[in-house]
Amino acid sequence: MARVNIDGKDYEVEAGQNLLHACLSQHLELPYFCWHPALGSVGSCRLCAVVEYADEADQRGRLQMACTLAVKPDGMRVSIQAPFAADFRKQVIEWLMENHPHDCPVCEEGGECHLQDMTVMTGHSMRRYAGKKRTWRNQYLGPFLGHEMNRCITCYRCVRYYRDYAGGKDLEAFGSRARMFFGRQEDGVLESEFAGNLVEVCPTGVFTDKPFSKVYTRKWDLQSAPSVCPHCAVGCNTFPGERYGVLKRVHNRYHGEVNGYFLCDRGRFGSHFVNHERRIRHAGVRGADGVFEARGEDAALDAAKAVLSAGNEKVVGIGSPRASIEANFALQRFVGAENFCVGMADDEHEALRAALEILRDGGFRVPSLSAIEQADAVLVLGEDIANTAPRMALAVRQAARRLTFDMARAAGIPDWQDAGVRGHAQAAKSPLFLATVASTRLDELAAATRHGGAAELARVGFGIAHAIDADYPPGAEDEFTAAAAKALLAAERPLVITGCEARSPALLRAAANVARALRGKGRGRGRGKGRGGRDAALAIAAAEANSYGVAMLGGGLSFAEALARMRAGAAAIVLENDLLRRASAAEVELQRAVVVDALETPTAAGAAVVLPAATYAEQTGTFANYETRAQRFYQVFQTQGEEAPSWRWIAALAAHCEREGDWADWKDCNDLAAACAAANDEFAPLANLAPGVDFRARANTRIPRQPHRYSGRTAMHADANVHEPKAPPDAETPLAYSMEGENAGDQPGAVVPYVWTPGWNSNQSLFKFQQEVSGPLAGGDPGARLLADRAAVPQAYRDVPSAELANGAFVAARVHHVFGSGELSNYSAPVLERAPAPFALLNPADAARLGVAEGGGVRIEELGHTLQARLDDGVAEGVVAIAQGLPDAPLLVHPVVHLAADADFAPRAGGDPNVIAKG
Repeated sequence: MARVNIDGKDYEVEAGQNLLHACLSQHLELPYFCWHPALGSVGSCRLCAVVEYADEADQRGRLQMACTLAVKPDGMRVSIQAPFAADFRKQVIEWLMENHPHDCPVCEEGGECHLQDMTVMTGHSMRRYAGKKRTWRNQYLGPFLGHEMNRCITCYRCVRYYRDYAGGKDLEAFGSRARMFFGRQEDGVLESEFAGNLVEVCPTGVFTDKPFSKVYTRKWDLQSAPSVCPHCAVGCNTFPGERYGVLKRVHNRYHGEVNGYFLCDRGRFGSHFVNHERRIRHAGVRGADGVFEARGEDAALDAAKAVLSAGNEKVVGIGSPRASIEANFALQRFVGAENFCVGMADDEHEALRAALEILRDGGFRVPSLSAIEQADAVLVLGEDIANTAPRMALAVRQAARRLTFDMARAAGIPDWQDAGVRGHAQAAKSPLFLATVASTRLDELAAATRHGGAAELARVGFGIAHAIDADYPPGAEDEFTAAAAKALLAAERPLVITGCEARSPALLRAAANVARALRGKGRGRGRGKGRGGRDAALAIAAAEANSYGVAMLGGGLSFAEALARMRAGAAAIVLENDLLRRASAAEVELQRAVVVDALETPTAAGAAVVLPAATYAEQTGTFANYETRAQRFYQVFQTQGEEAPSWRWIAALAAHCEREGDWADWKDCNDLAAACAAANDEFAPLANLAPGVDFRARANTRIPRQPHRYSGRTAMHADANVHEPKAPPDAETPLAYSMEGENAGDQPGAVVPYVWTPGWNSNQSLFKFQQEVSGPLAGGDPGARLLADRAAVPQAYRDVPSAELANGAFVAARVHHVFGSGELSNYSAPVLERAPAPFALLNPADAARLGVAEGGGVRIEELGHTLQARLDDGVAEGVVAIAQGLPDAPLLVHPVVHLAADADFAPRAGGDPNVIAKG
C-alpha cells in the first residue's frame, strides 16, 4: 500500500495501481470516459486529468491523466479540484460534444447516461460550437442492439471490449482523426454472444437495448430487485427491471466472484418469456370436452385433489432443474422422497450424480469465474462451454491472456496499462487445450484441439491423467494428451473444465482424474517457480440454473420409472418441467397430471389441472450454480393474475388434501429454506443465505425496489383510482415495493436492488457499491457454497471406456446452441430470432460419402427426422453431432445412428448460423 495526498487529504491506496482506479476506490469524484475496470487504461479520452505536484514546495504542478499515472510510493501529491485540471476537463467535454446531437430527451440512455453525468460533473453547460455537425448512417446490428452512431464520443470502449476482451471479429473502428465510425463493415447481426454488453460498456447512447426500446421506460421508472439468471448453471447475477407489470429489460448485476461486469446475450435478452402470450395466468381445469376452464383457485385445487386422490397409487412428483431449491423441496415433502424424481432424463441425472460424487470426494478446487480467469493453463474436456455456459467461456478467454500479463510484469509494464501489455506480448497466449465434439468459438485460442465422441474424449482425459501420473489408468495416448499433460503440470494454476452436455459419467471421471493427478503431483516448489499443479481446479458445467440444487435433493424415482408409473395410471404433480423436452410423446401420459408451470408448454397443454406458477422475476427463491454456490433471487414485481410461487401451490394443495406436515409453517421462502436446511445438512447454508424480512438498512428503513425519482404511481392506476394506491406489503424480504427507504450500497450484497448514487446515474456508479474497484461488493458478494472444497485425494477412477465402434453407422453426439437450446429463452422473441433451424454437424469426408452438401438434408433413421447438414472438419469421421433443445429438434436417445441423404429436404429459415463455429 502507499499513502497519497489528494487535495490535502491522505489516502491509503494500492501501490503501482493507476491513479484513477485508486481515486474511484476511495469513492472520489473524478470524471472519465475511456477507462473501464475490466479493460484497463489507454488514455484516449483525456477526461481524467489531475494535477501532480513534484513535492510540497511545488505550487504549480503538471497536468497528468490519472488513468495512465501509476501510484508512486509514499509522498505522492495530486489534486482533482485544482482549477487547471478542472478547466481542462471542462474543455475536453466541450470538444467531445461538438458533434453530439444533444438528443437526451429522445435518447434511450437518458437518465442513466455516463456522458450526461460527466458533463454535469465538469460544469460544462454552454454550447459554443455553431458549425455543421458530423453525421453518420446507422447500421442494422441484429435483434439485440440498436445503433445511433451520431452520439459517439470516440472513447473506443466498444471495440476494446468487443474485439480485445470478448474476441468478436465483426465490430471495428473505421476512419481517422475526427471521423471515426464504430460498427461493422456492412449491416448485419453482431455475431458475438456477448454483444449485448455494449449497451452497458458504451458511456453514451450509441449501442442501445433494442427489445427494451420497443417498450421503453426511463431508468428511474424501473422497479428492480437483485436476481439470478435462469438460463444456465453459471449463476450470473442480474437486475431485471419492470414497469406496468411488464419485464422491460435485464442488466448486469456485479458479483466479484461470478459474472463481474458482463453477461451473455442469452442472459440479457432471454427473459422476455416472462411477458409471453403463453403465460399461464389463471388456474385451469380440463373439462369433459377437453377444453381448459378457468374456474378459480379453489375449484382448481378441488379438481387437483380429486385427480391426486383417485386410486390407491402413490402420487408421483416430478421436479425440475429450472425450479428453485425451495419449490423442489416442497414437492419432495409432498410426495415423499421415494416418490420424487428430480425431473431430468436418466442419462443426464446419472451424469449429475457422477458430478456430485466427484465434488463431494474433492481433491481439487472448484473455481469461481474470477478464479477461472486467473488460470494459467486450461483443459476443456468434452463440453462446448461457449454454447452451454457462455459466461464461463468468456472467463476462459481472459485466462488465455494470462501469459501476456506475466510477460508484461517481467518487463515492468503494469497490468492495467492495456496498450502496453498487448503491444509487448503480441499474440502470446497461455496454453489452452480443447477436446470437444466439434469446432468451438474458443478454437482460435487453443494450443491444440482434439475431437471425437463422448467415449473417445473420455479416453483422452484418462490418457492425460496417466501422462501426468503413471499411477492413474491409461487411456488414449497421442501428441495431444502428451502436450496437454506437460502444459498442465508446468502450470501454477491449472484448470480442467468439463460438463454434462455429453451426459457421460466416464467423461466427468476422466476430468476428475486429471485434476486429482495434478493435485497429487504438487511439490510445493515455491511461489513463482511453478507448484506442480497443487492449485489444480475442476469446474463441471450443468445444463440448467438449478441442475445441481435439484440433483443434491435427489429422489427415489428415476425419470423412466416416474413415466412408467404415470402410464400405469398413477397421478403426478409436474413442477415447472416440460416432459416432452426429455421424453417422446409415446412415453408421457398426462391424463392424471397436475402441472405447476408459468408457461403453456406441451406438457401443460395435456394435463388434467394446470396451476399458474410465478416466474423467477415474480418470486423469491434460490438456485445453486455449477460451484454449488446457492444464490437468492428476489421478487421484482407482483403477479398479474393467479400466479404464485410453485411451492405455495404445493403447500395449498397439501392443505387442501389434508396432508400431515408443516405446510402452514411455511409463511415465506425463508421458512421453507430453513426447513430444507434442517432436513439436509448439505443445505445448511440456506438458513442464513441472505438477509431476512427483519433486516433494515440505515435509519431503520427497508431497501426500495424503486429509485427515488420513480414517477407516475398515481397515473399508472388512474383508470381505476386517481389517488395513489398504497404500496403492496412485502412480508418476505427486506425490500419495499416503493421508493421509500435507502439503498445506501453498504448493505449485504444480496439485497442491492440497483446501482445509483448522487451524480452517477449510470451503471458506472457501481464503484460506490464496491469495497474497491473490481473488488467485492461493499456488503460482501452474495451466495454460499453448499459443498465446500475437500483437499483429500481419493482413489483414481479406473473404468476407462472402450474405443467407440459404430460398425458402419455413426456415433451420435450432442451439441447445443447458445441461442435456441434453452427452454425458457426459446420463449423470448429476440433470442428465438437468433436460433437456427435444427441441424446435424458432419465431417466433410463423411458428408461426401453420403452425398450430402452443406445446407442439405441428412436423415437420422433411428430418430425418423431429417436435419439440416452443416459441415465441420472439427467433427471426427464416423461421428455425427446433433443439435439438442432447438425448436422442433428431435431428442437424441440412441448412441449409434444411421444416416442417409434426403434429396427432398427443404430447410426452414433459422437464425444467424455464424454463432456455431464453421456451422
